[in-house]
Amino acid sequence: MLTHLYIKDLAVVRSVELELDAGMTTLTGETGAGKSILIDALGLGLGNRADKGMIRTGSDRAEITLTFDTTSSPVAQHWLQEHTLDAGSECLLRRVLLRDGRSRAFINGAPTPLQLLQSLGELLVDIHGQHAHQSLLKRSCQRTLLDAYAGHSVLTNQVQQQFQEWRNCQETLEQLQRASADRTAQLDLLRYQVNELETLQLSQNELSELDSEHSRLSHVGKLQETVALALTRLYDGDGSVQEVVAHLSGELEALLPLDSQLSSSQELLASALIQIEEATTELRHYSDTLELNPIHLEQLEQRLEEIHDLARKYRVPPAELPEKLVSLKAELNTLEQSAIHLSKLEAQLATLRSGYLEAAKKLSGSRHKAAKKLQKSITKRLHSLGMPQSVFSIAIEPLPEERATRNGLDQIEFLISTNPGQTPQPLSRVASGGELSRISLAIQVATLQCGQVPTLIFDEVDTGIGGSTAEIVGKLLRQLGETRQVLCVTHLPQVAAQGHHHLQISKQSHAKSTHTTVQRLQKERRVQEIARMLGGMEITEQTLAHAQEMLSRSAG
Repeated sequence: MLTHLYIKDLAVVRSVELELDAGMTTLTGETGAGKSILIDALGLGLGNRADKGMIRTGSDRAEITLTFDTTSSPVAQHWLQEHTLDAGSECLLRRVLLRDGRSRAFINGAPTPLQLLQSLGELLVDIHGQHAHQSLLKRSCQRTLLDAYAGHSVLTNQVQQQFQEWRNCQETLEQLQRASADRTAQLDLLRYQVNELETLQLSQNELSELDSEHSRLSHVGKLQETVALALTRLYDGDGSVQEVVAHLSGELEALLPLDSQLSSSQELLASALIQIEEATTELRHYSDTLELNPIHLEQLEQRLEEIHDLARKYRVPPAELPEKLVSLKAELNTLEQSAIHLSKLEAQLATLRSGYLEAAKKLSGSRHKAAKKLQKSITKRLHSLGMPQSVFSIAIEPLPEERATRNGLDQIEFLISTNPGQTPQPLSRVASGGELSRISLAIQVATLQCGQVPTLIFDEVDTGIGGSTAEIVGKLLRQLGETRQVLCVTHLPQVAAQGHHHLQISKQSHAKSTHTTVQRLQKERRVQEIARMLGGMEITEQTLAHAQEMLSRSAG
């Protein structure tokens, strides 16, 4: 519900700040006082297009701030949470118009695109009349209202869920069908690739072993030469290391009786002599294994070339070829199984389609029943609102299966005929703002328990009516105000007297400026305003008594 309105430097409004209450609030004032400016300000605050000409003369900017309590609007709260703009139960909408720049919009202090402000505004306020921002003119809202009136929440959820499952299955099936268009060629390729890598039979550690063996055979000559030189210097040649160490060890051993401190050095030389002999033995064995084998070397080179060629072909490092084989096998298996999966999906799609069509048909039948009941109720209320020749109807046109939606197979539109013999027309084509306001009022009252928008604004709802019809309009608005917040701009005392609250708009003119003010009326002041509306400029005791009677009757 709208709890606070602040307007600054908009048209003839210098500064207006209002605290608003639940129930029905009437806004009255003389013609030209600025009642429409308040409605325009609300529209701007809710995302309507701005005109820089609306900025007050002498000001560089205009500002509108709307404060809402969203406690009774879970849909709006959910929207704010989805867009990470929630700030508890209070919601602040702000619009700034700049004379030298583009207008700016804010939700709870965060700068937002105008489209987001409009989207949220539609969940918070409905403005009925000759102004924009009327959700009842949209087919989607008309369908939602009819479904709410019929109590279709379970059925519509079922249809939406089945539609989504049907479409998801259809999308998966189409993807598989597109893939299967070249399935044969893809299968042949995958089978060839798997066979090629399987034929290679590359084990996990084979590559490193091949590289090591190839490196050894490629350098066998250098290895033989170095080993032979090492054997000569260590053992075989004159003055070899073994010979020198053996001689020194013997010399020290002979000196041990003279000085036992040489025993440690002698033992180390003896140990070194053993190590030299062992190294010599190992080198001789190693030398025996070194054999120049061109055939084996060629085989190794061929194997390595084969591995590297395939690695380049499959664009992976040679060591990752085994993993590539595993990956290709998995892909081949998936594709081979797709034919089976395809047939299962086709059967599943047929089942889901049948389930959706059955649920959509059930929903359509229930909509037709509810539409007959609702159109009668709305037509009856239109007659009481001074439109005795009007006929309200709800057109439900079946959609072909290819145009199926998550909301069923119906195209729903509210139609109105205001004169005998006139073909029913969509609400959006009704020319008269006053008629449209009364139609909206009749719809709102008929669907009193169904609406989700917490604040309703009726502008010029009483255009072209008077007398008992005006009183009926007022009573209906008051009835609507028992469950929703209603703001009504009116020039009829019969309507104004029905309000739970009363605001008076007046225009103050001075030598160099004109501005609009708003006052909350209580008791005597309210009687005075109703009397003015009854009797014009001359207020008599009789009109005051009549005004008091009207107020007392509405309160009772």
